[in-house]
Amino acid sequence: MRLDREGFENLLRGKGLKVTAQRIAVLSVLSEKPDSHLTAEEIYDLVKVSSPDIGLATVYRTIQILLELKIIDRIYLDDGYVRYEMGHVYEDEDSHHHHHLICVKCGRVMSFQGDLLEAFETRMEQETGFLIQDHDVKLYGFCKNCQNGNT
Repeated sequence: MRLDREGFENLLRGKGLKVTAQRIAVLSVLSEKPDSHLTAEEIYDLVKVSSPDIGLATVYRTIQILLELKIIDRIYLDDGYVRYEMGHVYEDEDSHHHHHLICVKCGRVMSFQGDLLEAFETRMEQETGFLIQDHDVKLYGFCKNCQNGNT
Protein backbone atom coordinates (compact mmCIF):
# COMPACT_ATOMS: atom_id res chain seq x y z
CA MET A 1 0.00 0.00 0.00
CA ARG A 2 1.28 3.45 -0.83
CA LEU A 3 0.81 6.08 1.87
CA ASP A 4 0.20 9.68 0.97
CA ARG A 5 2.03 12.61 2.49
CA GLU A 6 -1.04 13.98 4.28
CA GLY A 7 -1.75 10.63 5.93
CA PHE A 8 1.82 10.36 7.17
CA GLU A 9 1.82 13.94 8.43
CA ASN A 10 -1.38 13.25 10.35
CA LEU A 11 0.14 10.12 11.91
CA LEU A 12 3.21 12.04 13.03
CA ARG A 13 1.19 14.93 14.43
CA GLY A 14 -1.17 12.51 16.16
CA LYS A 15 1.82 11.03 18.00
CA GLY A 16 3.12 14.48 18.91
CA LEU A 17 6.04 14.28 16.48
CA LYS A 18 7.34 16.89 14.07
CA VAL A 19 6.74 16.57 10.35
CA THR A 20 10.16 16.93 8.73
CA ALA A 21 11.35 16.74 5.15
CA GLN A 22 13.69 13.88 6.10
CA ARG A 23 10.88 11.80 7.60
CA ILE A 24 8.74 12.40 4.53
CA ALA A 25 11.65 11.41 2.26
CA VAL A 26 12.23 8.11 4.09
CA LEU A 27 8.53 7.28 4.02
CA SER A 28 8.35 8.12 0.32
CA VAL A 29 11.17 5.70 -0.53
CA LEU A 30 9.55 2.90 1.49
CA SER A 31 6.06 3.51 0.16
CA GLU A 32 7.33 3.56 -3.45
CA LYS A 33 8.74 0.06 -2.95
CA PRO A 34 5.99 -1.72 -0.99
CA ASP A 35 7.15 -5.21 -1.96
CA SER A 36 10.82 -4.55 -1.30
CA HIS A 37 12.72 -5.72 1.75
CA LEU A 38 15.23 -2.91 2.20
CA THR A 39 18.12 -2.58 4.63
CA ALA A 40 18.67 0.75 6.39
CA GLU A 41 21.66 1.36 4.12
CA GLU A 42 19.58 0.69 0.99
CA ILE A 43 16.92 3.10 2.26
CA TYR A 44 19.66 5.66 2.91
CA ASP A 45 21.07 5.28 -0.62
CA LEU A 46 17.62 5.76 -2.16
CA VAL A 47 16.74 8.75 0.05
CA LYS A 48 20.04 10.48 -0.75
CA VAL A 49 18.96 10.78 -4.40
CA SER A 50 16.20 13.26 -3.48
CA SER A 51 17.67 14.48 -0.16
CA PRO A 52 21.46 14.60 -0.56
CA ASP A 53 21.98 16.31 2.81
CA ILE A 54 20.36 13.53 4.86
CA GLY A 55 22.61 11.52 7.16
CA LEU A 56 22.55 7.81 7.88
CA ALA A 57 21.81 8.48 11.56
CA THR A 58 18.69 10.42 10.55
CA VAL A 59 17.54 7.49 8.44
CA TYR A 60 18.03 5.12 11.38
CA ARG A 61 16.10 7.43 13.73
CA THR A 62 13.29 7.76 11.18
CA ILE A 63 13.12 3.99 10.72
CA GLN A 64 12.74 3.62 14.49
CA ILE A 65 9.86 6.11 14.53
CA LEU A 66 8.15 4.33 11.61
CA LEU A 67 8.50 1.03 13.46
CA GLU A 68 6.99 2.48 16.62
CA LEU A 69 4.07 3.88 14.61
CA LYS A 70 3.62 0.44 12.95
CA ILE A 71 3.96 2.01 9.53
CA ILE A 72 6.81 -0.34 8.64
CA ASP A 73 7.79 -3.83 9.77
CA ARG A 74 11.22 -5.16 10.68
CA ILE A 75 11.94 -8.52 9.09
CA TYR A 76 14.72 -11.04 9.23
CA LEU A 77 15.19 -13.17 6.12
CA ASP A 78 18.09 -15.24 7.44
CA ASP A 79 20.61 -13.43 5.26
CA GLY A 80 22.34 -11.60 8.10
CA TYR A 81 20.60 -8.27 7.46
CA VAL A 82 17.76 -6.50 9.22
CA ARG A 83 15.29 -5.45 6.55
CA TYR A 84 12.29 -3.16 6.50
CA GLU A 85 9.09 -3.11 4.51
CA MET A 86 5.81 -1.25 4.54
CA GLY A 87 3.42 -2.43 7.25
CA HIS A 88 -0.34 -2.31 7.42
CA VAL A 89 -0.90 1.05 9.06
CA TYR A 90 -4.53 1.45 8.05
CA GLU A 91 -5.60 -2.06 8.97
CA ASP A 92 -6.76 -3.34 12.32
CA GLU A 93 -3.81 -3.26 14.75
CA ASP A 94 -4.33 -6.96 15.52
CA SER A 95 -3.99 -8.00 11.88
CA HIS A 96 -1.02 -10.09 10.84
CA HIS A 97 1.43 -8.99 8.20
CA HIS A 98 2.15 -10.88 5.05
CA HIS A 99 4.54 -13.79 4.89
CA HIS A 100 7.54 -14.73 2.76
CA LEU A 101 8.67 -17.40 0.34
CA ILE A 102 12.47 -17.62 0.18
CA CYS A 103 14.34 -19.41 -2.60
CA VAL A 104 17.24 -21.38 -1.11
CA LYS A 105 19.14 -21.29 -4.40
CA CYS A 106 19.00 -17.69 -5.65
CA GLY A 107 17.80 -15.94 -2.48
CA ARG A 108 14.74 -14.38 -4.13
CA VAL A 109 12.09 -13.32 -1.61
CA MET A 110 8.41 -13.24 -2.52
CA SER A 111 5.63 -12.02 -0.29
CA PHE A 112 2.26 -13.70 0.04
CA GLN A 113 -0.95 -12.79 1.82
CA GLY A 114 -3.24 -15.07 3.71
CA ASP A 115 -3.68 -16.05 7.28
CA LEU A 116 -4.07 -19.80 7.27
CA LEU A 117 -2.96 -20.01 10.90
CA GLU A 118 -6.00 -18.27 12.42
CA ALA A 119 -7.74 -21.52 13.39
CA PHE A 120 -4.50 -22.89 14.83
CA GLU A 121 -3.92 -19.69 16.84
CA THR A 122 -7.46 -19.75 18.18
CA ARG A 123 -7.03 -23.38 19.24
CA MET A 124 -3.69 -22.65 20.94
CA GLU A 125 -5.19 -19.69 22.80
CA GLN A 126 -8.11 -21.82 24.00
CA GLU A 127 -5.91 -24.74 25.03
CA THR A 128 -3.10 -22.79 26.67
CA GLY A 129 -4.58 -19.44 27.69
CA PHE A 130 -1.71 -17.81 25.78
CA LEU A 131 -2.77 -14.63 23.94
CA ILE A 132 -1.04 -14.69 20.55
CA GLN A 133 -0.15 -11.26 19.19
CA ASP A 134 1.56 -12.12 15.92
CA HIS A 135 3.41 -14.75 13.95
CA ASP A 136 6.02 -14.88 11.24
CA VAL A 137 5.93 -17.43 8.44
CA LYS A 138 8.88 -18.04 6.14
CA LEU A 139 8.69 -20.91 3.67
CA TYR A 140 11.90 -22.11 2.05
CA GLY A 141 12.15 -23.83 -1.29
CA PHE A 142 12.92 -23.24 -4.96
CA CYS A 143 11.38 -20.46 -7.06
CA LYS A 144 10.11 -21.28 -10.56
CA ASN A 145 13.26 -19.94 -12.22
CA CYS A 146 15.56 -22.13 -10.11
CA GLN A 147 13.32 -25.16 -10.64
CA ASN A 148 13.66 -24.68 -14.38
CA GLY A 149 17.41 -24.00 -14.23
CA ASN A 150 16.96 -20.32 -15.18
CA THR A 151 19.01 -18.52 -12.57
